[in-house]
Amino acid sequence: MVPQFLLDFKDFVSQPWPWYVAGPMLAFIMFVLLWFGKDFGMSANLRIMCAADGASDLNDFFKFDWPSQSWNLMVALGTVFGGYLAAHYFSVPGEQVAHVSAATVKSLQELSPQFNFQEEAVPLLPEFYSWEYLFHWRGLLIIVVGGFLVGFGARYAGGCTSGHAISGLSALELSSLIAVIGFFMGGLVMTHLIFPLIF
Repeated sequence: MVPQFLLDFKDFVSQPWPWYVAGPMLAFIMFVLLWFGKDFGMSANLRIMCAADGASDLNDFFKFDWPSQSWNLMVALGTVFGGYLAAHYFSVPGEQVAHVSAATVKSLQELSPQFNFQEEAVPLLPEFYSWEYLFHWRGLLIIVVGGFLVGFGARYAGGCTSGHAISGLSALELSSLIAVIGFFMGGLVMTHLIFPLIF
């Protein structure tokens, strides 16, 4: 029999956390990282993994002291493990943790009839995020070309959205502010100009 305090803890963790709880927790984590002189970023893990696998023999970009940054791999592993725990043990049965809002679904379906979502009750992803749609020119453009541009952009900018918008801005780095402005400008251009042309 499961003790009552564990059940109460599960109910407490499973509820949606408001911004005034999650925000200060994120700020506290960033304060601890900055205190110990650490820079957080998810895309940096790709460089660390490649360097650990011997990519330094192929390119000087991977020649750096990667063991000193191996702690960042634990952050990525914790993210995956935490997401698994949340989805399988701390979620309410029959409910999704997150879904696309009804207003977003409506606006996408007005844009194009191709936006038939996979689950009508709780829509998660449009149907073009599938293996079948990958061989269509729109799916190829969005998933493959878009994925390449995201990866290239993260490296060219010296970090991803989490590295610049969370860690970089917390450290008051001007380059991160410029990168975040670029992220938002690119998102606006994609949403209002390119995306309607594709669909």
